[in-house]
Amino acid sequence: MVRTEAYGAWTSPIDAALAASHDGRPEYAEFVGDEVWWTAPRPTEGGRRALVRRRAEGGEESVLPAPWNVRSRVIEYGGRPWAGAQQGGGPLLVFVNFTDQRLYAYEPDIPGSEPRPLTPVSPVGEGIRWADPQLRPDLGEVWCVLEEFTGDGPSDVRRVIAAVPLDGSAAEDRSAVRELSDGRHRFVTGARLSPDGRRAAWLAWDHPRMPWDGTELLVADVGEDGRFGVASAVAGGPEESIAQAEWAPDGTLLFASDRTGWWNLYRADDRGGAVALCRRDEEFAGPLWKIGVRWFAPLDNGLIAVVHGKGATALGILDPETGEVVDAAGPWTEWSGTLTTHGSRVVGVAASPRSAYEVVELDTSSGRARVIGATHDDPVDPTYYPEPQIRTFSGPAGREIHAHIYPPHNPRHRAPDAELPPYVVWVHGGPTGHAPLVLDLEIAYFTSRGIGVAEVNYGGSTGYGRAYRNRLREQWGVVDVEDCAAVALALAEEGTADPARLAIRGGSAGGWTAAASLALTDVYACGTVIYPILDLTGWATGETHDFESQYLESLVGPLAEVPGRYQERSPAAQADRITAPFLLLQGLDDVICPPSQCERFLARMAGRRVPHAYIAFEGEGHGFRRADTMIRVLESELSLYAQTFGIRPPGIATLELSK
Repeated sequence: MVRTEAYGAWTSPIDAALAASHDGRPEYAEFVGDEVWWTAPRPTEGGRRALVRRRAEGGEESVLPAPWNVRSRVIEYGGRPWAGAQQGGGPLLVFVNFTDQRLYAYEPDIPGSEPRPLTPVSPVGEGIRWADPQLRPDLGEVWCVLEEFTGDGPSDVRRVIAAVPLDGSAAEDRSAVRELSDGRHRFVTGARLSPDGRRAAWLAWDHPRMPWDGTELLVADVGEDGRFGVASAVAGGPEESIAQAEWAPDGTLLFASDRTGWWNLYRADDRGGAVALCRRDEEFAGPLWKIGVRWFAPLDNGLIAVVHGKGATALGILDPETGEVVDAAGPWTEWSGTLTTHGSRVVGVAASPRSAYEVVELDTSSGRARVIGATHDDPVDPTYYPEPQIRTFSGPAGREIHAHIYPPHNPRHRAPDAELPPYVVWVHGGPTGHAPLVLDLEIAYFTSRGIGVAEVNYGGSTGYGRAYRNRLREQWGVVDVEDCAAVALALAEEGTADPARLAIRGGSAGGWTAAASLALTDVYACGTVIYPILDLTGWATGETHDFESQYLESLVGPLAEVPGRYQERSPAAQADRITAPFLLLQGLDDVICPPSQCERFLARMAGRRVPHAYIAFEGEGHGFRRADTMIRVLESELSLYAQTFGIRPPGIATLELSK
């Protein structure tokens, strides 16, 4: 029986605990022999990342018990934290443990074996970190990106490609680590070795560029002793972003570049040029937020597995001779950058609006795609899932704005005919990122209760080419705010949303946009602001980590030239303009957007009698990972909307709002 009740008051089987327990996705899938291994989230185990293997005969098992946490902190967002190889006695695993950031070696199939450290602990600054390991058993080494702090400041750091002995001799002796690259670049990715072992390729870039602005593809000769010669740039530059490079089995070098305005695939030629393999107005790569991601992977037969698309993505097989791409059949609308190949097999991680992220294998010999790990299992009747709409809106000056609209949906409830639903605009982080079209039980938590969600891929988002991405150049706090407001107002004007019950929420860069929207517009009745940037000047002068320490040079403009712009756009400086209730959520261990940002903002809000709540979580960093944290976040957010919109969701405690 369908009941008629006000929007926001609908009962739903999707509670906060259910949504929290399904948060996160598999990452960093790789073959170890014939087996597929990957990292997996464990929200109910303190938010650790487990390493999971799928046995060749079927069945999943965890490789390392709690509290082992396979996760790197290189550039704070991390990167591929493990590598494995099949040996005579079984697999050899090398991994980064999050707690101490040391590299460990482990042979899980040897009875009585325990992880043993390969690298030392440094007392200087944030210590020594590792990412993107490549095993070199022939040399008795593992090659990695080394990030080493040289002082106590967040930018007192250097990064090189380094070789770590597998015998454990560097566990107490830093000098046993052999540096391979020359250290002249601020940022590097891991080295990719050519099939004949004679050349290595990697990416590098320097401040103030971010990797989606401009990178260089470097190649160096490799001696028989594993030492690198002088590296030379074969592609890239200040205005060309190369996102990935790999060697094909025939020894040619493949790379993804946005030189035409889209990340397309190229093959380096012998004359220092490049041949386009499939020129399309689509993306074949993405922003390099983590070291070691892979949007394409060569196959032994010369074909290339690719993740590609505009907005949504597909898994395809590219013939580099003809430029033809044949897509794998299946329901998936989003493939993450974690492709790996073995023989005729391709493995990736994919999701759809009806399924969460799963580990999927494509057999290129038969064309059959199947789920082999992290299988989506409907925890509730899927009729409670939202039914998204892909839409394009018109913004200021007629510019296109891409969005996913999730109307309220519940098979057992409907609203009174005259009532319009409340809507929350969700702002993705980055800001150089995008909102994927996938099942998210946090969205379903709201839509199944009668609150709509609008995910906005505002100007600056990825997936739509470099020109769309560059709309945010020196316009952060303007274009993103305008685009989100344009979508919210369009939904109200067309009669989809109640104009008096619009809210905005976002985390990280999305938290910035949410707070800036409350300060600079009157569109929203309230907002949820999660681990945000609130004070641009503070963030640009030493309050954040090295990787993003000069990000604002392109997003806002050089601080030395436009200091007034940093004040005009900062929610902390414009706190006197905020009148709408808000919820502020922060991790106390966050070194990217530190708690000091929230504390200064709240000090400037003091005495203004604007209803608000501030919840800070011990043990949480940038991106909440613990189930108990996420439960409190969702229930507090729902309570904010309930109090602001005048609704009464059943079973939700009232969040105390201060003034």
